[in-house]
Amino acid sequence: MNLGAISSNKDKSPKRSKFFGLDLKKKKKRVMEERKSSVSDVGAWGMNIISSVGIIMVNKQLMSQTGFAFSFATTLTGFHFSVTALVGWISNASGYSESKSVPFWELLWFSIIANTSITAMNFSLMLNSVGFYQISKLSMIPVVCVMEWILHGKQYSREVKMAVVVVVVGVGVCTVTDVKVNAKGFLCALVAILCTSLQQISIGSLQKKYSIGSFELLSKTAPIQALSLLTVGPFIDYCLTSKSLLKYNYAFSAFCFILLSCSLAVFCNISQYLCIGRFSAVSFQVLGHMKTVCVLMLGWLLFDSEMTLKNISGMVLAIIGMVVYSWAVEIEKQANAMSIPQPKSQLSDEELMLLKEGMDDSSLRDEELGQLPK
Repeated sequence: MNLGAISSNKDKSPKRSKFFGLDLKKKKKRVMEERKSSVSDVGAWGMNIISSVGIIMVNKQLMSQTGFAFSFATTLTGFHFSVTALVGWISNASGYSESKSVPFWELLWFSIIANTSITAMNFSLMLNSVGFYQISKLSMIPVVCVMEWILHGKQYSREVKMAVVVVVVGVGVCTVTDVKVNAKGFLCALVAILCTSLQQISIGSLQKKYSIGSFELLSKTAPIQALSLLTVGPFIDYCLTSKSLLKYNYAFSAFCFILLSCSLAVFCNISQYLCIGRFSAVSFQVLGHMKTVCVLMLGWLLFDSEMTLKNISGMVLAIIGMVVYSWAVEIEKQANAMSIPQPKSQLSDEELMLLKEGMDDSSLRDEELGQLPK
């Protein structure tokens, strides 16, 4: 027996162990990353739902006549983006977040679209009935689907389309009551739908195009939106309400609610960018209607809003649609992953070398024992 070969075999066996150890470490790392991503996804959705529902409840108290009667919605949105811009500036100045370069004209274009969406939504609510306003919001889901297909060539499976229809019908049943529309209101609703859909699609596309994080993108767009909304907001609000912002009685309690609304808006804006960046504008629209269900439930619990069998059946149908949508999207992801051709080898050069040495060593040992290599 060749003792030198045996000695060589002993020397190389740790290398084989190292190779298999590396493979095991990679698998563990991949599993941990997937778990971490899932937790982050749930956290983003949770933040969005909680902050959105919270800000709706706060604004309801702030803007209602039985509350503080602060009916300046556009200006309030300007306050929201001002605080968001301040948080972004502090984050960048402290080094917590990294500022990446995005062309100013893209930021300006995005801000114009976003602010037009906000303004058109407010005018739509003023000129149309609440029922038609809800229908216009629901129509954003199919509009986003069509726009993503036109702009990015995105295709949707039959299951996803069916789930979207179920969600739209469910939310429509529990929210739409009287439907009245006029020419001006219809035009405002149309502008609002198109601008909101384009804005939400742009959030995801800008993040991918410039490899920028959701918070970094928000910190760049928020100052532009804040400046423009605070400039034109008071005039828009005067057209909508015939009330002047300067004549409002700023009580301390009202100021506290405005500050609370702005604080919640920071989390709401961040989570919106997070969710759209991680998923898609369609997913944000579909699963975002969970907020509608939560608002209806909290309105019934906190504000004695009427809850009918029609509302309950619509909410149940909407939730079923959201569950089906989540399942359909997951199935679609798995199908897309299987259709992507895998590379011939995902091993590094070092791992291939170790594997080759292990195979050579195995052949040598077989020859020493008088056996043919298998």
